[in-house]
Parts: sequence; structure tokens; C-alpha cells
Amino acid sequence: MAIVPTPIETAPVMELWQAAVLGLVEGITEYLPISSTGHLIIASGLMGLDEPARVKAAVDAFNIVIQGGAILAVLGLYWPRVVQMLKGLAGKDEGGRRLLINLIIAFIPAAVLGVLLNDIIEAALFNTPSVLIALALGGVYMILLDRWKIAPMRRAEGDGQTRAGREVDELSKGGALMIGFMQCIAMWPGTSRSMMTITGGVLAGLRPKAAAEFSFLLGLPTLGGACVYSLYKNLSESAEAGEPNMFEVLGWGPILIGTAVATVSAAFAVKWRVGFLNKHGLAAFGVYRLVLCVVLGGLILGGLIEPPVVEAEPLAGVPTPELIETEAIEADPMQTDPGGEVIDASD
Repeated sequence: MAIVPTPIETAPVMELWQAAVLGLVEGITEYLPISSTGHLIIASGLMGLDEPARVKAAVDAFNIVIQGGAILAVLGLYWPRVVQMLKGLAGKDEGGRRLLINLIIAFIPAAVLGVLLNDIIEAALFNTPSVLIALALGGVYMILLDRWKIAPMRRAEGDGQTRAGREVDELSKGGALMIGFMQCIAMWPGTSRSMMTITGGVLAGLRPKAAAEFSFLLGLPTLGGACVYSLYKNLSESAEAGEPNMFEVLGWGPILIGTAVATVSAAFAVKWRVGFLNKHGLAAFGVYRLVLCVVLGGLILGGLIEPPVVEAEPLAGVPTPELIETEAIEADPMQTDPGGEVIDASD
């Protein structure tokens, strides 16, 4: 009796409408300070895309890759700023050169710490309690910051004559570095990169509108780097393990649809948020995060969605149970099943 390995199912498991829903969620929430992670967890779970493990892993990679759509939206909306920075790089626009330097400074902390701490943070913080805590703390943080800092700035500019805070091209290098380190806090799942970079900009002396613009522009290298890294990691690890990658599990159609929908919805979300931030500040987003925390916690406790969990990597040199079993079969191909029948595992 020979043990025949079960062939790996590679048929696409994500419908186009599911990809469109996730793209819509990503596009709307990526540039709002309400945690795209929390919303994607809810959406994926309610659509049954959080199991089995290989599907969940592909969907997790999908949720990062479709950030490319959000990047395209900002490129389109802020193309004049991009051109200004390119002119600055060529020495033809001093304001553009200064903005480009500040974006590089703000990007460096995440680029360095992201590589050094990514695995540690995933193992320690990518779990249900950590995500819920981040949602709640972020909500309280924005409500307090709005009352202390942003609301007075809005009142000061209420007459249309007083300018409270600096513009993007007036940001200091020290302020850019502070925003960069605050962006690193968003490595804690559920925190929100937009929340930390916008509030970091306000604390660095920028007007709320300018802080939002700097946050959008900083998202270009940050989200772009995360998108490329996630894609590379999924393809390389799948190849090493002999398993299907995200394109084989989900199919090209859903990935393209998800990215396209994320692009369009992100463009609308960015335009809407700038106006909302100028008129209403961040307090409403803080309240929303507290509500989301309760909803997400209730859905998880009720068993309607699977909690976010990242399995710890095996320690180097320590064999896993699967490895021990494989080595035992290779060493003694004549195995015995529970009924006492000899099984030739080498066939």
C-alpha cells in the first residue's frame, strides 16, 4: 500500500467581486487614519478568505500588493509635486529639492527598522489583542491631539487671514526625521501609517492640510517598498517550498481588479479626506476607531471571522515535527500503519 501525496490545488479561490470589495476597502482606508489592516481583516473574514492557511497567506500578500493602486492614486493627484521634486533633483527648483530631501529623511527610519524588526514585530504583535489595543489607543490619541493641537489651529484660521502652521516646503529636516520615526510606530498592526504621519506632521508644526499632503507623498516610497517586498517574499518562499504563489492561488484577474478598484477608491478618499480634515479635524476618526475596535472584537469573539495570527518561525537548527516525520520515513521507508499493515512509504 503506497502513500500517494495529495496534489496541490492551484485553482483560483477568489472571486472577482471579492477582489473588488478588498480593493475598495484598501483604497478607502489606506489614506484614512483608521487602520486599513483592521478593515481588511474584517472584510477577508466575512467573505471566508481567512482559511485554509495557504489561502489566507495568499490573501495577506494580496492585501499588501494592491497597495500599488493606492500609490498610483497619489501619483496622479500629486503629480505636480512629483514633477517639482524631479526639477529639484536637477537643481531647478529649490522647494522641490528640499521636499525630496525631507521625504528621504522621513523614509529612512522605516526602511532600516522595518527590515531589522519586521519578523520580531510579526511574532510579538500580529495577534488579536495587539490589533484591538492599537485601534483603541489610536482612537484616544487622535481625540486628545485634536482637542489639544488641531482644533485651536482650525479656530485660528477661521477668519481666513491667520495661517496656523507651516506648509510642506517649510518643514525642517528635524521635523521630517520625527515624522519618519512616528511612521515606524505604525509597524504595530492596527495603528495606521496615515494616523502617525499626519499627527507627526502636525506636531512638527505643519498645518493639518500640509501634514496630510506630506503623509500622502511619504506613502509613495513606504507603501511601494512594502508592496515590492511582500511580492518578492511571497514568490521566493513559494518557490522554495514548492507551493503555489499568490498568483497561482488567487489568479491574475482578482489581483488586477483589486488593484484597479483600489486606485479609483483611493483617489476619491484622498480628495475627500483633505477637505474633511480642514473642516472637522481628527476627532471623528478617533471615535470611529473606538467603534471599529468593539466591532472587530465582537466579530472575533463571536467566531464570525478568524483572528489575525502569525505563526512563529522555527528556530534555526531545531527540527519541526513535520521535518522529524519526514526524516523518519526517509531513514525507514517500511512503515507500519495503526492496523499493523506494513506500508512502503518509498513508493
